[in-house]
Amino acid sequence: MKQPQDEVSDQELKKVIADFLDQGHVENIVAMFRREPKYYEWTGELLSDERFSVRLGISVLFEELQLIQPEKLILAIPSLINLLQSEQPLLRGEAVSILGIIGTKEAMAQIHHLQSDPSPQVREMVQLVLEG
Repeated sequence: MKQPQDEVSDQELKKVIADFLDQGHVENIVAMFRREPKYYEWTGELLSDERFSVRLGISVLFEELQLIQPEKLILAIPSLINLLQSEQPLLRGEAVSILGIIGTKEAMAQIHHLQSDPSPQVREMVQLVLEG
């Protein structure tokens, strides 16, 4: 029987996922997301990582998952909607990008709300996704 101290906390696991993405080990994270759908709920938090390589890794991850199990991607939408409210334009733009990869009606509807975002970079990302 596992002892509580032997279990990995969600916060520790999120750090491991971010570190793997930072190191370019996307294939390992694809396998993890395939086995445990609750990880999709962490997308917004992972996308908030200050490391560019982690944010880029999330994009690559979602492109891979879009091919493998597109029906699960919707699980990430609530966490991405939260990022659309961020004060940081970078995070809003990153969320728009991932919502664009998800590409469902719900995801695209969220993107449309940012067409008049105060940030020119976010508006540009919205335009790119909507034209894509």
